[in-house]
Amino acid sequence: MPSDGHPHPVATYRVQFTPEFGFAQAAERVGYWWGLGISHVYCSPYLQSAPGSTSGYDVTSHDTVNTELGGAEGLARFLAALARRRLGQVLDIVPNHMYIGGGHNRLWMDVLAHGRASRYAGYFDINWNPPEDKLAGRVLLPVLGEAFGQVVQAGQVRLERTEGQYLVRYFDHVAPAAPESLGAILARAAEQAGSEELAYLAEALAALPAEPEHAARRARAWRVLHGWLGRLLAERPEAAEALDRAIERVNEEPALMVELLDRQHYRLAHWRTAGREVNYRRFFEINELAGLCIQDDAVFAQSHRLIFGWLGAGQLDGLRVDHIDGLRDPQRYLDRLRREAPHAWLLVEKILAPDETIPPSWPVAGTTGYDFLNLVGGLFVDGQAEDALTRTYAEFTGESPDWPAVVRAGKQRMVDQSFGGEIDRLTELLVNLAQDYPRHRDYARTELRQALAALVASFGVYRTYIRPDEGWASATDTRRVEAALAEAAGRFGQLDPALWGFLGGLLRVELRGPAETEFVLRFQQLTGPVMAKGVEDTAFYRYHRLVSLNEVGGDPGRFGTELAEFHQWCVRTARRHPFTMLATSTHDTKRGEDARLRIHLLSEMPEQWARQLGQWSRRADRYRRAGLPDRNAEYLLYQTLVGTWPIGMDRLWPYLRKAVREAKVHTAWTRVDEAYEDALRRFAEGLLNDGPFREAVGAFTDRIRPTARLHSLAQTLLHCTAPGVPDFYQGAELWNETLVDPDNRHAVDYARCEQALRSADGCGPESLMERLEDGAAKVYVIRRALIVRRRCRHAFGPSAQYEPLAARGEKAGHVVAFRRNGGVIVVAPRLLWRLGGDWADTALDLPEGAWRDVLNERTHQGAVPMAELLAPMPVALLVREE
Repeated sequence: MPSDGHPHPVATYRVQFTPEFGFAQAAERVGYWWGLGISHVYCSPYLQSAPGSTSGYDVTSHDTVNTELGGAEGLARFLAALARRRLGQVLDIVPNHMYIGGGHNRLWMDVLAHGRASRYAGYFDINWNPPEDKLAGRVLLPVLGEAFGQVVQAGQVRLERTEGQYLVRYFDHVAPAAPESLGAILARAAEQAGSEELAYLAEALAALPAEPEHAARRARAWRVLHGWLGRLLAERPEAAEALDRAIERVNEEPALMVELLDRQHYRLAHWRTAGREVNYRRFFEINELAGLCIQDDAVFAQSHRLIFGWLGAGQLDGLRVDHIDGLRDPQRYLDRLRREAPHAWLLVEKILAPDETIPPSWPVAGTTGYDFLNLVGGLFVDGQAEDALTRTYAEFTGESPDWPAVVRAGKQRMVDQSFGGEIDRLTELLVNLAQDYPRHRDYARTELRQALAALVASFGVYRTYIRPDEGWASATDTRRVEAALAEAAGRFGQLDPALWGFLGGLLRVELRGPAETEFVLRFQQLTGPVMAKGVEDTAFYRYHRLVSLNEVGGDPGRFGTELAEFHQWCVRTARRHPFTMLATSTHDTKRGEDARLRIHLLSEMPEQWARQLGQWSRRADRYRRAGLPDRNAEYLLYQTLVGTWPIGMDRLWPYLRKAVREAKVHTAWTRVDEAYEDALRRFAEGLLNDGPFREAVGAFTDRIRPTARLHSLAQTLLHCTAPGVPDFYQGAELWNETLVDPDNRHAVDYARCEQALRSADGCGPESLMERLEDGAAKVYVIRRALIVRRRCRHAFGPSAQYEPLAARGEKAGHVVAFRRNGGVIVVAPRLLWRLGGDWADTALDLPEGAWRDVLNERTHQGAVPMAELLAPMPVALLVREE
């Protein structure tokens, strides 16, 4: 959080670096960001990542700046460009995991080569002693497309000697051969070549120490032996030829290949085994992202060395910590981060339940703004339509409108099918723990596993923050544990009630000890991934009542935001987290902010929507084949068209395919149903090529788009002026009607953005409203609001107060108004479709004095009718005239 002397952030602009948009391209846009009013550029991760990465979250090295972005030299030029404009920088960092695919991560490759004796074995969260004996001391690599025996018999796994490396290759997947496993091959080569030197090296390799405590000695010995072997092969061509023949023999004889693979520190397996047997912690269920032991001092120091160097040099002002809930102990990590960076603006990527706040002990400024995103968007959802839209959804699709049931099913599926290895690891801990408690030692492993799986799937939040080593659990966390226990016990009543009591005793830290601590810490690390995959990436794609509510950090079961709820959040945030981040679109959102607002409008016209739905569906019946696609996917398709029209198949089909695979009902990433997907694609394609259907969708969206644009201007002003720091996702300063990634990762048209900024500076509000579609009106609101934020720092600083203002009159519920620290007043409308353009007698009583509206370029005093206040620009930003 900014401290005395540290510049308070005004606004951030999120930049997604890619190989096509690196440091050089970003440096060219610094002037534009400065002109928009941005104070800090908020950068996606730019440490070395997987080749071609468009996210930066797949870090392969913490010691290098991403060469595809321009490397250290390119970064230096970008930083110089920021310094010339006096812009600050916030960097997204990834402490939870690293990318381990493709042989690009030297730490992981060392672990695969040397197993527990690797110098880096402690860097990754690997279970070296899983229940399965076949994995004892080995890492599961679930990369094979077919069963192990089939790929070996087909000769698809090969040993390669290249540039001094000995690699096991399966298509694009590579792993180093364990040095000791080469001994037998070297011995065969020595016999063929009559080489005593090769024979000696074979014996030396076979004798390498495998115990973890001898890691340093093993590393030194391998470097020496590897060097000797390299020189020998270079000096003795006959020895090299003999070794290559021995390697080729292994590749040609499946039995020898199996013998070689059985001596590795990893086990190649079919990719489907990952959900059941994987024995390293992953980022969610992504096999190529392995969890780090960031709590280890050496891992923390090595992975943050460059970051702390930039902070110390004043080149970096803040950090956004990715996936804080994935860490073993978030509190200790953040405390250490704060000690190393006492003046940094620290933010955490944390998804909060509607009744949840970040722990008050965390030394951070706040979150990255998903909570605000859903709160402010809910102001434009008409809660009165909930019952009507629920009926329409249920009648059209035949799906259950019971959101909690959809959530339970999604989470239970992920526990059962994707996190089996993690559940097994917890179960093993629990089995061993139970032996220390006579009352519980007779439970069968299957009972313990079933109870654990049910409990993990029953949490209503991402995770708790219990400190078992200190014997501490907050009252809030204890309540969450009790609620989860009650739900799990209710669904699995056949289990012994005392078993739930045993689990509760562990999680309430009533039962303490080293093993108990390990269990609780690991349990807390698992509930978050299950929630994310079960809800965001499953339930959100199954439940389509009003899909604009299915947003990261949102709750589709909560239908809109009441004015009082919004004001309460703002009052609390101004007091506790005045520099939290405020988002409306991010790289992770399911839909761009303006697409959501268009779909939100359906809540203001439930009867009209039901009629329109019926008309479209009747027209679409001609493109249905054998009852496919299902009505739920069809309902999603229509709402997607409402939010994004006009849209082509180039954008629509990748989204629909992703949506139905994430839903995991008819098809899935792990079991693609080509017939279903082909039917859905043909259905969508037929509609987009149907002239009357296109005309009908175009006419409907043309009617609602102007109101959606007004809602967007209102949301934009609230975004810029609510307590916190507004963050703008790249390109979202114009109308942002994108869909989930990769759609929202497209290149930004900065030429169009700069033209909009010039228009915003050169045109008055009347002119901007006359040509609303070019987006300049949105840029105008942003620029003017950020100028006010910069000039009136007292109204937006750490001690600025937030005071709700109430309009009076018949339509007062359509007005969102508040005052910041006495000197700035914000007024925005909501639910304008239902308003119908008639403000009737609604007015706002302004505090004493003259108030200058910097958006509509007028001055007001006293009681001002809303029709006058919100014209021509439908929002007002009033500054007291001194």
